[in-house]
Amino acid sequence: MTQTPQRPLRVLAAMSGGVDSAVAAARAAEAGHDVTGVHLALSANPQSFRTGARGCCTIEDSRDARRAADVIGIPFYVWDLAERFREDVVEDFIAEYEAGRTPNPCLRCNEKIKFAALLDKAIALGFDAVCTGHYATVVTGPDGTRELHRASDMAKDQSYVLGVLDERQLAHAMFPLGDTFTTKDEIRAEAERRDLAVAKKPDSHDICFIADGDTQGFLAARLGSAEGDIVDESGAKVGTHEGAHGFTIGQRKGLRIGHPAPDGKPRYVLDISPVDNTVTVGPVAALDVTALTAIRPRWCGGTAPVGPGAYTAQLRAHGDETAVTAELIDGTLHVSFAEAVRGVAPGQAIVLYDGTRVVGSATIATTVRRAGALAG
Repeated sequence: MTQTPQRPLRVLAAMSGGVDSAVAAARAAEAGHDVTGVHLALSANPQSFRTGARGCCTIEDSRDARRAADVIGIPFYVWDLAERFREDVVEDFIAEYEAGRTPNPCLRCNEKIKFAALLDKAIALGFDAVCTGHYATVVTGPDGTRELHRASDMAKDQSYVLGVLDERQLAHAMFPLGDTFTTKDEIRAEAERRDLAVAKKPDSHDICFIADGDTQGFLAARLGSAEGDIVDESGAKVGTHEGAHGFTIGQRKGLRIGHPAPDGKPRYVLDISPVDNTVTVGPVAALDVTALTAIRPRWCGGTAPVGPGAYTAQLRAHGDETAVTAELIDGTLHVSFAEAVRGVAPGQAIVLYDGTRVVGSATIATTVRRAGALAG
């Protein structure tokens, strides 16, 4: 298979104001494509989305993107998608936590904003592709079908957060950084050679719309406080909390349990029940998950696989691969792990791989613990 595309295209480059998207736009233009830069205004209050290296989508980021476009020599626009972002990403994030699940807003943004709202508008305006600074690779087979593969450099691979893209979206996706063995320092050096002022700009991290990194504070401000019990595996009360939405499966810190466990070892969040506002804690071994079910599967550039198959799976953006057996039954993905894994929570995405190829992504609904208890 070969990387696409080869012929010159009309390309809309999504420019966040960071170094990766700037270099991606520059490479697309250098390859001979007709490139237009666009910055997505995703915040109704653009002053509030960045604190140092945290957050994004500020007026500062918009200006940085514009300056980069000027240096590259491409047209540049700012598109306001703040309302769509609020509805499809921010409100979904809040609702998922309220329901006791742990969402990944980056996947939802790629699915609903960058490769849905943005792509639809780009195609309506006559563009052939949307270009981003993600580290992943799109390849095309002899029959014209497209596949998403991991980036050449696994250390920077971002295919996990792109696993929600379908065949149509892949057909219009361009990732110029995906097939190059370059460190981030080399990307910054390239930006400097191109006279891009963002060469030394810190990368944004964490959740872009929670600039201070205080997820619990963000949720508490929107969902309020509701005191409930923290219980152990037997159901005995060991503490209280101010809102179940402030916890995630596998969490160890911030539990504020008044007395130690009988074995003197740390306790971890095992389950979150929004129905009775209860958080269950227990030993780390109780986090071992041997199987799960996942809903809303999206097959990345292909059709749903038939029958059980052997794959590797990734359960978080920077997590390791693990061997699994997976089968789609009546629209639900059933996954068994070759070895138990920990820190798996309903609401997270599981992304299946066949070698470097992304097979698809689904949202974890339930998990089966080593002891046989069903969670989620």
